[in-house]
Amino acid sequence: MNLHPYLNRFVIIGSLILAGILILITLILIGWTSPRFSPDVGFAPADLTMIPAPTHTPGIPPTFTPDPLATPTFDPNTIALNGYVQISGTGSDGLRIRSAPGLNSETVFRGEESEVFLVKDGPQTGDGYTWWYLIAPYDDTRAGWAADEFLVVIPPP
Repeated sequence: MNLHPYLNRFVIIGSLILAGILILITLILIGWTSPRFSPDVGFAPADLTMIPAPTHTPGIPPTFTPDPLATPTFDPNTIALNGYVQISGTGSDGLRIRSAPGLNSETVFRGEESEVFLVKDGPQTGDGYTWWYLIAPYDDTRAGWAADEFLVVIPPP
């Protein structure tokens, strides 16, 4: 098949002009048929909730040197100051750690199930719960008040 008669400059220039006209028609039709945004729609702000990523609790506990003369007074059922507790019974929902004792105080972060904390203050009662001030042993920025209903006493590392 001989394509030479079809590949002359008139055919090529005519093809380019036809393509340009089709593109121009398409752009005009898109411009006329696209929806117009009216200025009276207004601004609708979106609500965004930031949930911090859970922190990693390393498997290596801090070094603990027991005093050989001290007698252990560990009660497995009582939360005490400078004792360790673990979040339990929250499932995948986690435990809201709050800025102050009480259900109406601001949530600082969410403690994950089985996360370990050091008890630094408490007890304080409010809204039907006993509240304890907890600090993550490896991250001082993760601290706040938690209800004792979701805390289990664990032995010190």
